[in-house]
Amino acid sequence: MTKQPLAFLRRAAVLAGGMLLSLGALAADPGTALQQSGTDITDRGSLQRGAQLFMNYCSGCHSLKYLRYSRMADDLGLSEEEVMENLNFSGAAFGEHIVSSMPASHADGWFGKAPPDLSLVVRTKIGGPDWVYTFLKSFYQDEEAVLGWNNRLFPNVAMPNALWELQGLQRPVYGAPDAIGQPVVESLQQAQPGRLSEVEFDRAVRDITAFLEYAAEPAALKRQGVGVWVIFFLAFFTFLAWLLKKEYWRDVH
Repeated sequence: MTKQPLAFLRRAAVLAGGMLLSLGALAADPGTALQQSGTDITDRGSLQRGAQLFMNYCSGCHSLKYLRYSRMADDLGLSEEEVMENLNFSGAAFGEHIVSSMPASHADGWFGKAPPDLSLVVRTKIGGPDWVYTFLKSFYQDEEAVLGWNNRLFPNVAMPNALWELQGLQRPVYGAPDAIGQPVVESLQQAQPGRLSEVEFDRAVRDITAFLEYAAEPAALKRQGVGVWVIFFLAFFTFLAWLLKKEYWRDVH
């Protein structure tokens, strides 16, 4: 992994606050079907790539206040040096939580309120990882929207596309107006390519989504590993119980 040279304040100004909306917002365009994210939190490579992308493109504004750098390193198979050198942009200690260093006063001035913490975003959205995955792919340019960006999944979200350099620019294709005469975005069309191809960008968004899914419940990784041993124990205990039952009933007949 390589460390991005952009400083926090520069990234905050350019990307204008990151990638996701308020945790409390659950509304979405009912006409937009969620895309399958295909995340796999047991894929350590995906989680590592997702962590790198999140830290470089989102952590300047968004926190993961329930996750520590040290816990992330342990779960993702990273050394303390790798985390502190490549993934820590706030100057926090290795054992501290992942908290954005954006001053609250600047956040209020730039965005009207502080960007939300994303620790539980996957668990609070209907659709979970599929919602996050679809949301990150649904930004398009809209001159009438706040900051010049809109989102097909969450209309009028008032957030920029933090990943536009990777994805490129999308423009809306409008269909028939809705019942109240408002234009309806029927699809999105690539207007300008980004640094990544469509396939590469899909993988990048999947990796970010997988990392956020992991961050929402880090214990899930260990729980799945323990679950295998629990099944083995239950199978062995069942075998012992069968042998015991057979021994008790041997002389009954």
